[in-house]
Amino acid sequence: MVRILDGAAAAKNLRMKLAEDLAAEKLSPGLAVVLVGDDPASHVYVRNKARAAEEVGMRSWTHRLPASTTQDELLALVGRLNGDPQVHGILVQLPLPKAINTQAVIEAIDPSKDVDGFHPVNAGRLSLGLPGFVPCTPQGCMLLLQDVWADVSGKRALVLGRSNIVGKPVAQLLLQANCTVTVAHSKTQDLEEECLRADILIAAIGKPQLVQGSWIKEGAVVIDVGINRVEGAKRLIGDVQFDEASRRALAITPVPGGVGPMTIACLLKNTVESARRAAS
Repeated sequence: MVRILDGAAAAKNLRMKLAEDLAAEKLSPGLAVVLVGDDPASHVYVRNKARAAEEVGMRSWTHRLPASTTQDELLALVGRLNGDPQVHGILVQLPLPKAINTQAVIEAIDPSKDVDGFHPVNAGRLSLGLPGFVPCTPQGCMLLLQDVWADVSGKRALVLGRSNIVGKPVAQLLLQANCTVTVAHSKTQDLEEECLRADILIAAIGKPQLVQGSWIKEGAVVIDVGINRVEGAKRLIGDVQFDEASRRALAITPVPGGVGPMTIACLLKNTVESARRAAS
């Protein structure tokens, strides 16, 4: 029988562990979240992040800026947060308005406070296998995967998607865990065949139910990162046909309730680590 990987429960356990650590270590990490514009989904994400931070005993500040904010104004705020010793983590909520150069903003964040793990310094350190901040969603994927298989060495892993936020970093983490990794994308031929070979399938391509259940190898672990809102559907839909895939997989994440809650928990985990580094 397939195991449904409960990301909400795993995230709650991680938050409890972080709260215990903060109390024991007498740390008071600070997370600054910057929200520009009026994107409804972004407002929900930011509210959930602030609530989770308070739950574990962290300080949290949300800077809400209008959509008319200029790039220079945003960079000035990031500069002030870089210099604030009470702030251990800086998160600029994406997407940003089109008039702002997202990469310029990411690169302006102090790498030691880049708890999203998007700065080129942290991306480079991940690529080289050096300590640094790992992007939160890939980190959450690995924690859920390792709850099924503590040792994934030698497993065949397929990553669907090559984004800087999920696809590329999760492929690096799988390589570091000694998996044999294939990265598939929109130009990949024979995608069904690639899926059928994978012991581990991580879908992060942003196409609702692209992966059919018949494409899943018997006994594979499926981590569905896709969050797709489809007109007419009553709920969010992943990149994998969940019901069909569940008949073949050993374990699978639901959408919602799978990877999403782990992303926020890993953001808090990175912020705690930043505070530890600052304290030492």
